[in-house]
Amino acid sequence: MSLLPVLSNTAAALESTFSEIPEERKQLLLQLSNYIRQQKAEGQTIKLVFICTHNSRRSHMAQLWAQAAAGYYDIKEVYTFSGGTEATAFYPAAVKAMQELGFEIEKEDETLNPKYKVSYSSEAESIIIWSKKFDDAANPTTNFCTVMTCADADENCPFVPGAEQRIAITYQDPKAADNTPRQAETYKARALQIGREMLFAFSKV
Repeated sequence: MSLLPVLSNTAAALESTFSEIPEERKQLLLQLSNYIRQQKAEGQTIKLVFICTHNSRRSHMAQLWAQAAAGYYDIKEVYTFSGGTEATAFYPAAVKAMQELGFEIEKEDETLNPKYKVSYSSEAESIIIWSKKFDDAANPTTNFCTVMTCADADENCPFVPGAEQRIAITYQDPKAADNTPRQAETYKARALQIGREMLFAFSKV
């Protein structure tokens, strides 16, 4: 599947930087690769739920990048989701960072927790995302892998009902740079890191 042009260029550039991923991170990412490969071999639908505390930054970035990575490497029947231990809103700086990397993101409403329509390929349906709890009705309840994207959620959400595997692939929160001169740079760096790592995981399937 072809990604949108700017996103495809970003993915190709990130592919050339897999050597920047530390070995211990690669071992974590290979757990995700192995889960995807096993589900694929068994002819199962691959459902991945990315969880962080507020479902506002890292979990959304990982959800979108994982879906794009599946398309980039032509891995079928992959569906990605996200949630938090509480619901807030997809943070505007995170939205902007993902747009700069090539995702097309449109706000669907002007509520406190707006829904966004996200496109990553002209060959795939858009994804509708918003901040929600991990057990929201929009998320799967059985036969999925949960990926904890922040240490706080990993510690405070010790059990996710229905998950058949749980993997902790945690990232530093770009929120630390909110309302500082480094905000845009920090969010883009985190979006690139997550993209690099999701692409690496899917490249090993």
